Amino acid sequence: MIKNVERGCFITLEGGEGAGKSTQIRHLAERLKERRLDVLITREPGGTPGGEAIRQLLVNGDTGRWQPMTEALLHTAARVEHVHKVIEPALSRGVWVISDRFADSTRAYQGAAQGLSVETVDDLQRLALGTFAPDLTLILDLPVTVALKRTQERGTAAEDRYERMGHSFHERLRAAFLDIARNEPSRCRVIDASGSIEEVASRVWTTVRDALIP
Repeated sequence: MIKNVERGCFITLEGGEGAGKSTQIRHLAERLKERRLDVLITREPGGTPGGEAIRQLLVNGDTGRWQPMTEALLHTAARVEHVHKVIEPALSRGVWVISDRFADSTRAYQGAAQGLSVETVDDLQRLALGTFAPDLTLILDLPVTVALKRTQERGTAAEDRYERMGHSFHERLRAAFLDIARNEPSRCRVIDASGSIEEVASRVWTTVRDALIP
């Protein structure tokens, strides 16, 4: 793993709906700041004005609004802007960047779960970003029934397009993320997202500390 103090590290959190990524990102950022590290929290789709505009096209509306390829292209367009305008400049300044989702979500959502081949998604990512990738990816794993119950308890009507895609979709999604972790063990770590916020935060911190903190 990269431990170059002159360049920041890029950490991504992945997982299905309701896995608790946003909460854990906030906790992780605080732990890193305690180490006197500069930290930037960002998200996908989003992170730039253009990316946030694309986000509204993707997370709202009817579940059948887009073809999988259209979704993959929209996500990738937002990602190119995100990397070139936000992520890379921050890393070059020595900032540690934590992103709520990145390219693995396109592999899982539009690739495995929505039927666009993972090979096609990977080709698209290479065309758009070359070899750029996170230094560490944490995949928060949770049984689908538990995760979807969490999304229902949130009671948030906005940005729920993917949440409404059905149980079988979310089962495929969970399997896809676990496959990504198995295929790239040097970059990915699976985190058990069950239990209290504090318990999960402890697992996340231990993993990041062991992988990236000198």
